[in-house]
Amino acid sequence: MTRPSVLITGGAKRIGAHLARAFGDAGWHVVIHYGQSRDAAQALAASLPSAEIARCDLADGDAAVEMAHALAQRLDDWRVLINCAAVFRYDGAAGIDPSVMAEAMAVNAITPTRLAQAFLAPADQGGAQSRGGRRVINLLDMKLANPNPDFFSYTMAKHALGATVRMLAMAAQDGGARRPDDRVYGLAPGAMLPSWDQAPHEHQTSGRMNLLGRLTELDDLASTALFLSQGWLASGETVFVDSGQHLLSQPRDVLYLARS
Repeated sequence: MTRPSVLITGGAKRIGAHLARAFGDAGWHVVIHYGQSRDAAQALAASLPSAEIARCDLADGDAAVEMAHALAQRLDDWRVLINCAAVFRYDGAAGIDPSVMAEAMAVNAITPTRLAQAFLAPADQGGAQSRGGRRVINLLDMKLANPNPDFFSYTMAKHALGATVRMLAMAAQDGGARRPDDRVYGLAPGAMLPSWDQAPHEHQTSGRMNLLGRLTELDDLASTALFLSQGWLASGETVFVDSGQHLLSQPRDVLYLARS
């Protein structure tokens, strides 16, 4: 294996699949993680110059850590982890749905953090000792800066994951076993694809509810992820790719604002 490797969780569909194509086209070996979408993952891997698939239920943090250890032992130059997978189910501020909250916290916050910790762990993991440092890129949400009460548990979990970016970055710089050239980043998109129960034409309205009045393109996000993979930005930073949506104050999720 002469290519650097990237693991993209939730890489079989939607944003994850677009990131997989971008990294594949840029010369990376792409590990496409999937939960249920095996056919989509296989088809995507077959279309890329160098790719493989890996299955794991991200609700099971132990299984995710085992997946990370197995990849670290085998991949020659595992350089980037992109925590992209997420669950997006509705509950609101009037009352948390305990099952929605438990799933959101596990999949959107706890397991990605454990994956990042396993990936950044020092020592005897062979390929994990990547050349030039390792990069963790956590996919967050512009709701970190522009929150609203809709999708309450999802938003809480993304805030929790967002808090880990600076903490993990600080730990990597502490002079201990971790390497100071490792980087941990947040990448916070706005409304990019139809979400929840939206029809595509509804997204044409809601996706433009930002300062620039434009649809934010998936290519913008992929280009930013590729930039972050090089480690040129200071560790611990979060980049918003949302055409300025995070600079607004929106009382509800834009899918409901568009309908009203």
